[in-house]
Amino acid sequence: MIVFEAKLEGLDEQYRALDEAIRTARFVRNSCLRYWMDNKGIGRYDLNKFCAVLAASIEFPWVANLNSMARQAHAERAWSAIARFFENCKKSKQGLKGFPKFKKEQTHGSVEYKTCGWRLSDDRRYITFSDGFKAGTFKLWGTRDLHFYQLKQFKRVRVVRRADGYYAQFCIDHERVERREPTGKTIGIDVGLTHFYTDSFGETIANPRHLRKSEKSLKRLQRRLSKTKKGSNNRIKFRNKLGLKHLKVSRQRKDFAVKTARCVVKSNDLVAYEDLQVRNMVKNHPLAKSISDASWSLFREWVEYFGKVFGVVTVAVPPHYTSQNCSNCGEVVKKTLSTRTHVCPHCGHTQDRDWNAARNILEKALSTAGHVGTNGAIRSVET
Repeated sequence: MIVFEAKLEGLDEQYRALDEAIRTARFVRNSCLRYWMDNKGIGRYDLNKFCAVLAASIEFPWVANLNSMARQAHAERAWSAIARFFENCKKSKQGLKGFPKFKKEQTHGSVEYKTCGWRLSDDRRYITFSDGFKAGTFKLWGTRDLHFYQLKQFKRVRVVRRADGYYAQFCIDHERVERREPTGKTIGIDVGLTHFYTDSFGETIANPRHLRKSEKSLKRLQRRLSKTKKGSNNRIKFRNKLGLKHLKVSRQRKDFAVKTARCVVKSNDLVAYEDLQVRNMVKNHPLAKSISDASWSLFREWVEYFGKVFGVVTVAVPPHYTSQNCSNCGEVVKKTLSTRTHVCPHCGHTQDRDWNAARNILEKALSTAGHVGTNGAIRSVET
């Protein structure tokens, strides 16, 4: 499954119709969640049936304006949150188990259609929404050519509202596989805050620190927003400006993660990295903002994705003692976070701390290659 995105161009009244559809979809999702909380033992299909009850109710007649399959899609979203909660309980996950929460009114949101309720034009440059909200026809702005795929491959269309407009996401049933020439190289990666990562060859990639660079302007906009009167047009203006700034930061992070991950995967036949629990690491308050700004989890997701696309093995190894062990002799050399140079008293080996850790990560990955679930999780793709 691949997802292509295009921006929607329309009139103000069409955007208002999309807002109504998004609000209705959120209402359906929240209502299904409330129905599950009030009735013990119900399942996924009971939520789908409840959507029809909502649409036929006299109390909420506007629910029927939303396409029937779109209502079912948002019932599935509610069930997905419920199933995730049950799964965390079965696994005895530490801390909060992720009990499903109600979605609130936000500046962003989405409504999802399945195979009906929308129609593409013959030239694939326009999309028409034909449900009860009558949003009409929008022009699609994007770089992806949708002519390469049959209409039966379009499984879902999701309309997403962001700070800078409305977007259509097309979920297409297609497996992306790309060919690459083997390089014979293996690499270990140690992510950090001083450098974004240091590899087993000693090369470093600078940490871009997107949030830190935009923090001054974000604080200024936040102060201006806090001084405005609730419900005023001035407040709406500064809220949109603040949302645009946050959106730019998130797009910068994603762009950096995608390009860096693609370059790493295409250049090597095996990529090893630490299986970090970032959720636990951000509990360290002095470093939480810097860790979140680095987006290690996003980088890992794209490394694993491109590993499947290009047929490259990606290995997540346990992070235990990767910084403490000597990469030359294997002896444990205790050091604090402030110690940035590894000096082994046993063999005399001296090396940068992160470089030493990257070599240990690669060594762990190579020693466990082929043993899924032992000390690493190997992910590959059939070619």
